[in-house]
Amino acid sequence: MVALKTQGYWTRNWLIWLILSILLIVFIVQSINIHSIQTQKGSIIEKADSQALRQVSEKAIRGDILDRNGEILATSLLRAKINIDPTILQKEFISDLAKALEFSETEFKDLMDSQLSKKRGRRYWIIKDDISLNSQMIGDIESLITDRRKVCAEMIVDKKLKLHQRILSKIGVQEYPNEKIKVNRCTKQKLAGVKIEKYTQRYYPRGASLAPLIGRLNSDGDGIAGIEQEFNDLLKGKDGEKEISTSSDSGSYFNPKVVTKKQNGKNIQLTIDANIQFMAYDAIKNSVKRHDAESGSAIILSPNGEILSMANYPADNPNDKSTYIPENYKNRILTDLLEPGSTMKPFTMLLALDQGKITATEDECFDVTKRIGHVIPTYNDKKIYKCMTVKKILQKSDNLGTVNVMEKLDKETVYETWSNLGFGKPLALIPSIETPGVLKLPYEWSNADKRTASFGYGPMNTNLAQLARAYLVFGNEGSMPRLKLFQNFNKFDEDNVKVFKRETVSNIANHLKAVVENGSGYRAKMRGHEVAGKTGTVDVRLASGGYSKKGNVNTYFSGFSPVENPKYFMSINLNKPKKCFRGYTNKPFKCEGSNSAAIAFNEAMNKILNNGNYDLQLAGN
Repeated sequence: MVALKTQGYWTRNWLIWLILSILLIVFIVQSINIHSIQTQKGSIIEKADSQALRQVSEKAIRGDILDRNGEILATSLLRAKINIDPTILQKEFISDLAKALEFSETEFKDLMDSQLSKKRGRRYWIIKDDISLNSQMIGDIESLITDRRKVCAEMIVDKKLKLHQRILSKIGVQEYPNEKIKVNRCTKQKLAGVKIEKYTQRYYPRGASLAPLIGRLNSDGDGIAGIEQEFNDLLKGKDGEKEISTSSDSGSYFNPKVVTKKQNGKNIQLTIDANIQFMAYDAIKNSVKRHDAESGSAIILSPNGEILSMANYPADNPNDKSTYIPENYKNRILTDLLEPGSTMKPFTMLLALDQGKITATEDECFDVTKRIGHVIPTYNDKKIYKCMTVKKILQKSDNLGTVNVMEKLDKETVYETWSNLGFGKPLALIPSIETPGVLKLPYEWSNADKRTASFGYGPMNTNLAQLARAYLVFGNEGSMPRLKLFQNFNKFDEDNVKVFKRETVSNIANHLKAVVENGSGYRAKMRGHEVAGKTGTVDVRLASGGYSKKGNVNTYFSGFSPVENPKYFMSINLNKPKKCFRGYTNKPFKCEGSNSAAIAFNEAMNKILNNGNYDLQLAGN
């Protein structure tokens, strides 16, 4: 009996010593670990600091584009989108989140289930986009994100062992099975899986009316057309860089240190008048559709050379990001080369009158019955027009009469004058897209070249902006200013280029008034306003150098109003119109400047002069 007690005593005594030894070993190990942490404290902090140190980009805000009156034509709006990760969204928030997002709870749960059933994209689900930052929705969701709620979840965990079971398991005396049990755990949590992402969105208040001039941005926020592309770096600015650090030297945790200062983009103010632009665009759009033309363009200038409008059609709305058709962002006024045709005839008359070669009076008559080179009489019945005055030549847009006048001039003088008018020289408005055209040197001109130059063919081609600029001599007593598109930079202070005498331009301006009152430009005539101008009709030149035999033409009208002290100058081009009518009747007729481009001029100019109040009534509609 005593032996049994003694035997049990030693077993218990051994077990107690073993437990004490284990505890002592644990204590020693823990002491060593704590000492190690203390000795390495500096390196741990340094490591933490280096891990927390990071660069953060600060996006620059793109500059605005404004019209002459300060109206915004392009701006960057601050917008937001709601991103949801439905895999971690807590059910306790679903009801209020659905309400904030303006869904019913059932509808929102169905959308969640739909996203969870997808293999891709379910963790990045944009449920709402293009939201104003000051909207009620953003405010409600921001409140939810900061809210803490009791969130309970059922979890499967390992069943805890009792103390003696853990000890015996540790020392390997006895193994215990790893049992799993279900428990319901509740904690205070913030809303998970919902994020408000803020971004800037480029917005164009005037839509398609300015698209070919202003352009648009691509998905990376860079300009891909028009002014947005030409001045991308100026508008875009430079992003900043901030360094986020937990270093004690920074003064406080996560105190940002500016590495590179953010530079927001610069604003650009144009000479464009947004209201005039819209009226010109509307008139061109209507005319292209009415005459079934491929495209149309109009440029409107003030007498001092400021561009009030650059309208092109077709054009797309740059606010619609779903499609991008480069052709519909083409500023044809600067890019497309053209032969200006009969719109050049006034300059032939101006030069001859300025040189004293003609008088341009009613008693001066030019023979239009005899062929000159390849230019033949327009009228077969010589009883109608045996000779024409300068006024009549312009009214009837007669090529032979114009050549008669050109024959009195030498090609060097013509070349110098055409060059002074700006033909063949870049305008430097939007250099990357401008096609300045060609004016051959006079030694390259044949006699035929000089003759055709008198009515806008031959040794020259140009763009519509250059043609419109040349007409500014009628508003500047024979001088011609540089064109201006920007108000806050690219200013030019040099004197206007003197081309013709004041008396000369006054004389021919009155003849151009007669062209509208009782000549080829009669469709540009408008009630209550005097108009002067010239039509043009040009066969389309083919890539081979010849001309289209299918009747394809480009039609033009260049004019101004009023005749004395003009306020507005406009040049219009319709590319390959197909539906035109004779006079004011419903009878189809070949398309000419008189029955297509002159109508577009009438509509646009009438709206501008009457502050948008104009109702155009036409035959054939």
